[in-house]
Order: sequence, then structure tokens, then C-alpha cells
Amino acid sequence: MLVTKRKYLCMIPAITLVCHLSAWLTIPGVGYEQRRQIARKEVVAMSGSEGNAVERFVNELDTVVFAFGALLTLSVIAAFFINRDAVADGIELVHGEMLSYMSWALLVIVFLIVIFLLFLIVGPWGKIKLGDEDPEYSFLSFFAMLYSAGFAAGVVFWGPTEGLFYYDDPNPLFGVEGGTSEAIPLAVQQTLFHWALPQLAVFTIMGIAIGYFAYNYDNVPLRVSSALTPILGKENLDGPAAKVIDILAVFATIGGVATSLGFIGSQFVTGLDYQWGISFGDLGIIAIVTTMTILFTISMVLGVNKGIRRLSNFNMGLFVLLMLATFILGPTMFLLLLGSQAIGGMISNFVSMSLYTGAAEGGTGWVEAWTVFYWAWALSWSPFAGLFIARISKGRTVREVAFTGIVATSAATIPWFTFVGGTAVLFEHQGTADFSGAFEVGPEVSGFILFDAFPFGSVLMIAFMILVTTFFITSADSSTLAVSMMTTGGQERPSTINRIFWGIVLGMTAAILMILGGGEGAGALQDAVVITGAPFAIVCFLAMLSLIKNFSGTRGRVLLQEKTVLFGSTSDTSGDEPSPAAEPGDD
Repeated sequence: MLVTKRKYLCMIPAITLVCHLSAWLTIPGVGYEQRRQIARKEVVAMSGSEGNAVERFVNELDTVVFAFGALLTLSVIAAFFINRDAVADGIELVHGEMLSYMSWALLVIVFLIVIFLLFLIVGPWGKIKLGDEDPEYSFLSFFAMLYSAGFAAGVVFWGPTEGLFYYDDPNPLFGVEGGTSEAIPLAVQQTLFHWALPQLAVFTIMGIAIGYFAYNYDNVPLRVSSALTPILGKENLDGPAAKVIDILAVFATIGGVATSLGFIGSQFVTGLDYQWGISFGDLGIIAIVTTMTILFTISMVLGVNKGIRRLSNFNMGLFVLLMLATFILGPTMFLLLLGSQAIGGMISNFVSMSLYTGAAEGGTGWVEAWTVFYWAWALSWSPFAGLFIARISKGRTVREVAFTGIVATSAATIPWFTFVGGTAVLFEHQGTADFSGAFEVGPEVSGFILFDAFPFGSVLMIAFMILVTTFFITSADSSTLAVSMMTTGGQERPSTINRIFWGIVLGMTAAILMILGGGEGAGALQDAVVITGAPFAIVCFLAMLSLIKNFSGTRGRVLLQEKTVLFGSTSDTSGDEPSPAAEPGDD
């Protein structure tokens, strides 16, 4: 009898999966969430227990999204072990085709999203609230989590690096020769443009759209496809189109975050080799990535309050300390002058920089290598960052989320790039530090070169490495949480097994991209992120249209009168005589 019971209990996960598929396929007129609950209740009734971890993992799954998302990602991983060169060639081919057809669309869509969010901050729709409850977190914790989970790891990685490349090879839009004093403020200006409003905007628009429809409407789950509720229709959120969006969101998130983990891992590997002669092969890369994966998985399992929130607050404190140390120990007065000029230049040239394609000057290669790459990277993060922002924004107004997402975060980013990046560019121009290694070895070594030129350089270098690691951990665990939410139909607290599974997949993908990069540095990483991110430009654009459609229909139009129609006549054309009030001369 005991053996029979054990055999039966071992079959529960399989039975549960069958019940899920059966419920999903055979119960007409019932939403996915209801079908899932029906299947779950059947299994619980049979087993008499809900405590088993594997059982909970299977019960909560959105089977279609999990299966296809995992299959798509694991297929790429398997292909790498079968034929590494074929995977590298395939990534490069798809990357080139996407740039050929979609680069202009990314520029236009991101620009429109920035304009819309600025309007939400100052316009009448900003007072709309995400749900009826009070905010769960203090504003400072909300800001720290939003910033850390968004793109802070990239901010730290590129801080001492990016301005050097623009100093050496400025944007063709400005027609300035590289390596000159005129290129210094333009280098910082270009960096601020790339890392201030636009990148943050795509995270924020998804967060507002997902949060608004999930918290303000009944039976709308907290998942990426919910951002398109007015377009898909509330009754179709379990339909094929919604499933495709959620599957693409899983794939884009894995690609985008794995790219970031690859950048951070390569900073460790390349930096340690450059600074201390510690060389790593492929096994070393896997070891580094495995260690990071374990760290962010531990933080993720602890949850939002114990893990992500506390680590985010620590990150912001260390971030401010390192930024102030650079400002005080560096060329303080020069940085103030440089920052003022760079910010002014970014504001005055924002439209032209946003929509510049380099078509006439033959600069398309420059734009695609930098601006388009960054927008695609941000877009690949938009599903998970948007979902996470929605998760922590319940109870806040649209205005507050938009302001925090693009203004408050920009206020933290701009000083970092001005102080750290501006110091690196000045040191290169004056010969105080030799950044030739950044161009020969890769951007990963710039931080080591910069802080080595400071007093207490070793201390600052260690703080820099800790910061970039902890920022990535918060990004990775929040993204893994988001993927788990995507594959469970919007569960706010997915099972531990689900989160660990996606953490492992994320780490493996990052290791593969780093190894594929090889001697070409971040090439494979950049190619992969464009592939996963570019298609989500369409989703972000549709999310913006969904908000406009809903707000204008339920909260009042802003541009046109309520009774204005786009086609036809506004008067009664049934043939009746006009009312006397309409006769001319009666007024």
C-alpha cells in the first residue's frame, strides 16, 4: 500500500501537467486563469496536499509560454554545443538583416515614447493611479529598485569607457575631429544622450502599461501581453497573439540580461588579465558566470523585500560614494563646467540626435553601432523591466512612475557619466592616463585604467568591481523573477524551482555569448541583443498606443474635442430639417 502511494505521488507532477493541457484545450468559454484553477483543484483533490515544491511549480505554470520560451532558449544553447561556428554565423546574419530594415524604426519609436512620457508628467493624464491601494514601498526604495533593476549595471560598466570612444570617434552629426579639445564636451554629451531619457523611457512605458491594465481592471493578469489589453481585447488575453508576445518577452529578457551578464563577466575576466595577469580560458568564464548566477539566485530566492530592496539600497549608497570620490579627487571645477555644457548640448540637440540616421553623411555604421545598439539593448530589457516596474508601482500615479522612470533616474545617471566619464576623457586628452588598452583590449579595462590614476586607486577599483557586480545581481534577480512571472501567467511570487530554472538558463546563455565573443570582445553580445530587442520596439509602440486609446476614451481627450470624429460628418444626415437654433442670424 505504501509503495503504491509513493508511486502515485511521484506521478502527481505529470498528472498535473496533463490536467493543465486538458483544461487549456477542452474547456470553451473559460479564461486561462479559471482553467488553470480547475486543473489545480483536480490535482489537489487527488493528492490531498499543496505543499510539494515540484507540485507547486507545475501547478502554477502557464504551460504554453513556459514550454515555448524554454524550448526557444534551450535550443540556442544546445545548438552552441553542437556547432559553435554555425551559431556565431547565424547570430551575425540575423543581426545584419535586422539593422538593415529596423534601425530607423527603433530611433523613431523611442523618440515618440520619450515625448509621450514627458507629456504624462505635465499633462492631465498623469493623475491616473495604478490601482486603488497605497504604495507598498517608500519613494526612495521604489526609486532604488527601479534604478537598480533597470540598467544600472550597464551605467557602471560604460561609465569610464563610453566617452573615450566618442572622443576618439565623435558622432558624424557634429562634424568634429576626434582627439581634439572640441570633442571632449561632445563625447560627454553623446554619453548623456544615450543613458538618460531614451533608454529609461522604454522600461517606463511598459511598466505603466502593464501596471495600469493589471491593477485597474478585473481579471487582467500581471504579464507583458496585458500592456496591449485595449488592442488585443480583454477577452483575448489568453489567445494566440498574447501567448506569442509573452513567449517573445521571455526570449528577449533572457537575451538582454544575458548580454549584461556577459559584459560584467567579461569585465572581470579581461580586467583581471589586464591588471594582474590572471588569465581565464573558457572554463574560467563559465566559473565566473556560475558564481554570479549563484549570487543573484540567492538574492532572488530571498524575494523582493529581503533581497532586491535591501541590495538596491546598498547599491545606491555605494554608487553615490564612488561618484563623489571621483568628483572630489578628480578635476572638480572642470567637471562642473563640462557637465553644464554637455547637458545644455544634449537638451538643445535632443531632437536631431534622436532622429539622426547618418544617411547623407554615410554615418549609418556609427549610428547602428552605438545608438541603435543601445535602443535595442534597452528594448530587450523592456519586458522584464516593465513587468518589474509594474510589480513595485502599485498604488502610484502615472505621473509619479513616469517622473521616477525618466527624470529621477536621469538625475542620478547624468552626474555619474559626467564625473567618471568626463574624468576619463580629460585624463586621455592630457595624457594623465593611457587608455590605449581600452581600444586594443576592450572597453572592459577602462575602469581599471581610470581608477589606477587616482589616489587610493586600489580601493576605488575594488569598490567599482563590487558596485558593478551588486548592480548586476539586482538586475539579474529581478529579471529572473519577471521571467518566472511571465511563465506562470502573472503570479507575483512564483515558485523557487521556476526562478532557479530561469536563473540557470540565464547564466548558461551569458557564458555562451561570452565564449562566442572570444577575441572580438563584446561583438557577439551586441549582435545578440539587437536580435532579441529590436522586435520589441513594436510591442512598446503598441503599449503606448494602448494607453493613449484607453486614457482618451475613459479619461477625456486632450488634443481633440470629445465629439470630434475623424471621418464623416458630425451632423445628423438623416434628412431632417436643421433646428432653428442652427439657423444663421439667430444669435
